[in-house]
Amino acid sequence: MRKVHHLRPYLAISLVLLALLALAPPVAAQGGGPPDYRNYFGADSRLVVWVVAQLHLLFAAFVLGVPIFAVITEYVGYRSGEKRYDKLAHDFTKLLSAAFSTTAAFGGLLAFSLFALYPTFMSHLSDVFSPTFLWYGLLFFAEGFTMYFYLYSWKRLQGDRKKWHLWTGVFLNVFGVAIMLIANSWVSYMMSPPLAEVDAETGEVVRQGLNALTLEWSGTLWQAINNPLWSPLNIHRTIGNVAFGGFIVGAYAAVRFLNSKTAEARAYYDWMGYIGNFIGVAALIPMPFAGYYMGREVYSYSAVMGNNMMGGAFSWTFIIQAILIGALFIGANFYLWSGMRRIPGSERYLKYIKWLDVVLIICFAIWLTPHNLPLSPSEQVIMGGQFHPTLKFLGLMAAKNAVINFIIVATFMSFLFYRRGNKGERVPVSQQGAGAKIVVLVAFAVVALVLGWYAAGIFSLNPDTLDLDASKGVYFTLVAVLLVVQIVAGAVAVGLTLTDRGVTGQLLYLATTVLNSVFILGPYGFVVMTQANPFLRNIAVAQWLITMSSLVLVAAIDIVLLRGAKEIGAIRWGQMAGSSQYALILLVVGVVMLMSLMGYIRSGLREDWHIFGALRDTSASALTPSMAYMARVIAGIVAAFMALIAFVFWLAGLGETGEVEEGTMAIPPQPTPQPAASTVPSD
Repeated sequence: MRKVHHLRPYLAISLVLLALLALAPPVAAQGGGPPDYRNYFGADSRLVVWVVAQLHLLFAAFVLGVPIFAVITEYVGYRSGEKRYDKLAHDFTKLLSAAFSTTAAFGGLLAFSLFALYPTFMSHLSDVFSPTFLWYGLLFFAEGFTMYFYLYSWKRLQGDRKKWHLWTGVFLNVFGVAIMLIANSWVSYMMSPPLAEVDAETGEVVRQGLNALTLEWSGTLWQAINNPLWSPLNIHRTIGNVAFGGFIVGAYAAVRFLNSKTAEARAYYDWMGYIGNFIGVAALIPMPFAGYYMGREVYSYSAVMGNNMMGGAFSWTFIIQAILIGALFIGANFYLWSGMRRIPGSERYLKYIKWLDVVLIICFAIWLTPHNLPLSPSEQVIMGGQFHPTLKFLGLMAAKNAVINFIIVATFMSFLFYRRGNKGERVPVSQQGAGAKIVVLVAFAVVALVLGWYAAGIFSLNPDTLDLDASKGVYFTLVAVLLVVQIVAGAVAVGLTLTDRGVTGQLLYLATTVLNSVFILGPYGFVVMTQANPFLRNIAVAQWLITMSSLVLVAAIDIVLLRGAKEIGAIRWGQMAGSSQYALILLVVGVVMLMSLMGYIRSGLREDWHIFGALRDTSASALTPSMAYMARVIAGIVAAFMALIAFVFWLAGLGETGEVEEGTMAIPPQPTPQPAASTVPSD
């Protein structure tokens, strides 16, 4: 530990010297553009900012995501008294130390580069957002002090003082989220600046905002912050940061597992990897819908950006995005299926895995199918068109909305099988206390209220609000009716649960979910696309609400069903094949590629605008890169980040004197197999 502390000042000095070297006098005017466009040593300024910004955002996502579940895990350990949860939270936080310094270094380099290379653009941004620069700096200091105090006071603030340590973690998250919200306002303003509206006859400003002609800002600071894309970007990045942090932690655990020499260390890092994967998948599930929300708001702000995003220059990037998202879901499911082999009693569920695999593969194939896959000249003659007659329909959003919901339900089923793998004889719900019944009833009440609220909104929806003829209102009815049907199915599932037929109730509600969300609203989306296209977004929301309702209600029922259930045997942590750990590492590679790709899409949608519709980029590099160029840059970013995060993992393990402190993770004895009839309930 002493050696690590001794090296840290030299590491910090080296990073500062590297930053100063990059910002040294060879910052020259960029040829072919205005004199205030500059570059470093002749390098493409846009490429420099692209690489530095993306690396900064990747580390920032980790630094913002990990503290959220570190505090939650620490609180669980505090309440339960289990030593392993406190160590897990501490290990999470140790990863932050080196990552925080790296994030700050890239952040400083990014800020200096923007002011040096794009002075006109940054001058305007400073005019509009200058007060937030002060807040950002103060919050950064607050986050830094809080993070290091949270880490180094861990052993001192124990026992009765543990609550003060937990409050420190809460403030750490508050400061981190506030920093993200401020930075998001700058980024979203570049995409969707609130534009001023000037009366053509009188010349008076009807609506305050950014004057696209004079580049003068007449609005308030809050108007600039709360621009049209700020809220959807906040939601998307918050969910993404949590998922990213979870997968990073899972990869760290996998590396430590593969290098562990004792059974207790392997058990602990196996358990840690499971927790990281669970967090990553839990946040990954709502990610596609947060992306839909973001995309819808992009369309609402600018049809030009929206068309470029899904049907123009960036359409093929979304095919790559679909491949990456599908691969993440398949990899996460593979890890869960591999983990079932360490759970005694889970063998009875393995026969269903092949069917979940079939569902995932088919849905994945549809999810990544492009709409505009061109045919060869001979194929065009045979098929009678430029595009494949079947694939062009599978590539539409109606099909993709259906299959992504099916993928989520299948992933949830994998988790249910995993969770009940070692559970044997259960306590009937009718014999449990009032608390069990309250859990189920509250979950149903939440589901019914949300579904009912949206159904009522569709029943009362006026076609005029969607720029549709009054006759198109007939296409709204089916969606509202299916939401009501889903509520009725939920009520029946609750009734079955309270009468000791909970598994039947779960199957009924899941089947209703798949039927309504996938097999009815999926094909119905094609009808709506041709007859009442603006209503398709409402169908997508209804599908998502139905799917999320099944996760909430079925999970609540499962908690009650397994309450007090006898265990066939304890989970044999540490007894995992190496392939499962490599899957955790590959999940990180996939999520880094996904986040880098989405960062490129979000920024690239502005094309040759610094601030969309107002301040044009007239530099020599103001162009939309080709797919091949984009792929090479992102591949380089991913390789650089993986090398840096490997260095962070190495630093995190340098100060440890041993693998795992004795008593942190109990190693269960090998269980004696029991007859299936005596341990497995009939329902």
